[in-house]
Order: sequence, then C-alpha cells, then structure tokens
Amino acid sequence: MKSFFIVACCLCFSLGMSQTRYKNTLNSIDKEIVKYTEIAQKIWSYAEMGYQEKNSSDLLQNTLKEAGFKVEKGVAEIPTAFVASYGSGSPVIAILGEYDALPGLSQQAVPYKLTNNGKAGHACGHHLFGTASAAAAIAIKNYIEEKNISGTVKYYGCPAEEGGSGKVYMTRAGLFNDVDVALHWHADSKNAADPRPALANKSAKFRFYGISAHAAAFPQKGRSALDAVEAMNHMVNMMREHVTENTRIHYVITQGGKAPNVVPDFAEVYYYARHHERDEVIQVFDRIVKAAEGAALGTGTTMEFEMIGGTHELLHVESLQKRVHKNLETIGGYTYNEEELSFAKKIAETLGTDVDLRYVEGVAPYDENARAGGSTDVGDVSFAVPTAGLRAATWVPGTPSHSWQAVAAGGTSIGIKGMMVAAKTLALTGMQLLEDAKAIEIAKKEFLEKRGPNFKYTPMLGDRKPALNYRN
Repeated sequence: MKSFFIVACCLCFSLGMSQTRYKNTLNSIDKEIVKYTEIAQKIWSYAEMGYQEKNSSDLLQNTLKEAGFKVEKGVAEIPTAFVASYGSGSPVIAILGEYDALPGLSQQAVPYKLTNNGKAGHACGHHLFGTASAAAAIAIKNYIEEKNISGTVKYYGCPAEEGGSGKVYMTRAGLFNDVDVALHWHADSKNAADPRPALANKSAKFRFYGISAHAAAFPQKGRSALDAVEAMNHMVNMMREHVTENTRIHYVITQGGKAPNVVPDFAEVYYYARHHERDEVIQVFDRIVKAAEGAALGTGTTMEFEMIGGTHELLHVESLQKRVHKNLETIGGYTYNEEELSFAKKIAETLGTDVDLRYVEGVAPYDENARAGGSTDVGDVSFAVPTAGLRAATWVPGTPSHSWQAVAAGGTSIGIKGMMVAAKTLALTGMQLLEDAKAIEIAKKEFLEKRGPNFKYTPMLGDRKPALNYRN
C-alpha cells in the first residue's frame, strides 16, 4: 500500500503549469484512496447482476450523500438507478457510473482459475467503474465549492449495462436533457482514450411452447419446443453467410427441457445482434424473428419473444475525445510493484502472452481508426448529449474482458491503481469544462453536426418497461 501512495501522489506533480489550478483537488482523490478501495472491494464482493444491484447502488448513493450530493433514487422506473447532484446553474457535467456484474464468472483475486459454482463476478470491472466515477464526481464537487463557481456535477448511477440497457431507459426518460457534457470510462488492460467505436445491439429472448409427452411411448403426441429452438438456431447459423461482414450474432440456450424422456413443452434461446450501424442491426434482428417464426411453424409449436436490450452505436465528439486523451496523458499511468508484477506474469501465462507494460506505465497513442469491441448503452447517452470517455489499465495487459482473469485482477491493487487513473482523468476533464464555456460550445456544435439535423431519438428496445427480471 505504501508504494501505491508514492505512485499515486507522483501523478499529481506531473501536471503542467497550466493545470496546477487543479492540483489540490486531484491530490484530494489520493487522500481518499483507502475509502475508495474499500468501496470498490465491497462492490466486487457483492457481484450483483443487472437490476439486482441493491447493495452496490445503496453504497454509492450513501457515499455521494455523505459528500453533500442530493440523491434521487429509483429513476426511470428502475429501483437501482439514481442521479446524485451537486451545485447549481450551468454548465452541467454528467459522470456515468456502472456497478453490475456478469453471471457465472465468480473468481477470487488469485492468478489461477477457481470453480465458481455459477456465481456472478465483476468480469468487466464495473465495481471499479462505479467507484472511480463517484470519486471524480466528488472531486469536481469539491472544486465547485472551493472556487465558488457556477456549475453542476451529476453522478448517474447506471445499472444493468451488461445486456439490460439501463442507460437507454434513463435516456428515454429525459434524464440527460439538461446535461451539457457526459463523461465515462471503462476498465481495460491498457490506458487509452481513442475514439474506439461501440456496436449497436439488439437482444431478445425467444420462447417456444410445445406439447409434452413420453418421448418413447407417445412421441407422436409431443411437439418439442427444443426442436424449435434448434431449428431456429440452424436457420440463423445458415443466415450468417448472407449478412454483412461486420455483423455479429450470438445466442445461448437458456432453457431446453428437464429430462431426455420427456418431450420439452418449453424452451428458450437468448439472442444478440450487433453491427456498427443500428439500421443494419434492425434489419438483421427482423430476419432472426422470421427464423423463429419459421421454426415454430415447422415444429408445430408457438413462439413469442421479449425484447431485452437495444443500444445505439457510440457517437464521438472529437474535440471532447481529444481533450480526454490529453488529460489521460497528463495524469499518466502507473508502475507495478514486485508483488503485482509476479501476479501479472502468472496471469499472462494463462493467456499465453507476455507482460507488456508500455500502456500501463504510459498511454496508448490516439488511434482515429480504432476498431469496435462490444456494445454499451453509453451509445444512447452519446446521441442525447456530447459524450467522451477513456479506458484505464485495471487488468493485466492482454486480458480480455468477460474473463476470470479480469475478475481476478479487478480484485487486486492493479485494479485500484487503474481506477485512480480513471478518477483523476475524469475529474480533471470535468473541472476544465466547468470553466471553459467555449469548449462546450464547440463540442455541442460538433455533436449536432455529427448527429444530423433531422435526428429523432428512437430507443431500439421500443416502449417496453425496464427488463428488471432479465437475469432471473
């Protein structure tokens, strides 16, 4: 812990003369490292899945209340969603926070895989995401108070990013209508702030209903819902040859029957369709629905589907994104101590890679041609308000998200060090924007031009209520 404090504090002294105005506030984040570590570790141990994050949400709400924020909970008809606000007037800076875990990925903070017994785990680092964003929001609040300036900082407690599209409901409810700029970050295996795209995504659970019967004595009486799922999957897999190259389709059979000698009268399959353009996603998804309808017709079953999630692609505002990148370079990376390096080498062995610390100790170059990875409901926010973000090195280099290795590193000081880099970068960016009306004006102009003059926001999940039980 002592070596961490040395690294963390040194980051502040790398600020240029033009940034020394923010030095005391950034140092205040370091002084609270023990508290923020405890918060992140608690959320890591809670490992609550989408829309079930009661303990995690309560902890973050209480942390912000204690810091002087006014908290509105249960927003957008979601019990674990909230908005915490401090200050008055313009500009309004939003900091996004997440805290949901992934199913079946429980793992202790050790460099070898453990049996997880199907429990959830923070394989995408949202325990760090939620905590660092809270730390940044509190630092910005302290700056407003210290300098006695106009402005408002809002922390958005955003549940169920992993497939539940929590921010979509929050966007649909108009919660970002008064925001000038939204900032976010994500856990990663390197420090970077390039304009990496995110894929638009549409997901649903397809449910088939058949007729149960004894599979040996009365097979003619049965109509297999599992046959329908398998027929649907077969047709969709053939469809892969006839979609655009960048289209992604994934599915998992969530229910397929209980016993081989009983014809299943119910089966369910959960589908995602993705592409970097939402119009393409809509077309592909409609074809998936047709495959489901055909499967039901061919197997003598009935079908219904429930929309679970739907997210826009990310809309990048270059002037904001470059500012975040510059600030990430100003904050800089961090170094591993001997214990962390030993842990990292053992993790790297499980990945078949070497430990390359270039973008842990430093920052990856700004890559305007960065490729899309997954999807995020930040996409919908980015079509409502100028938005920018970064990624921080909370995992061992080369670690893929949604892996046990990510869960393990996220429970160690490696995750905490990366979290602090993110907190400071967000805080520095937020403080600058509070006092730079011209930058916000430029960002809004660029945002409106990129979004298009005739844009009308239409949620891809329609008018359904939040899918609060999608993880059940």
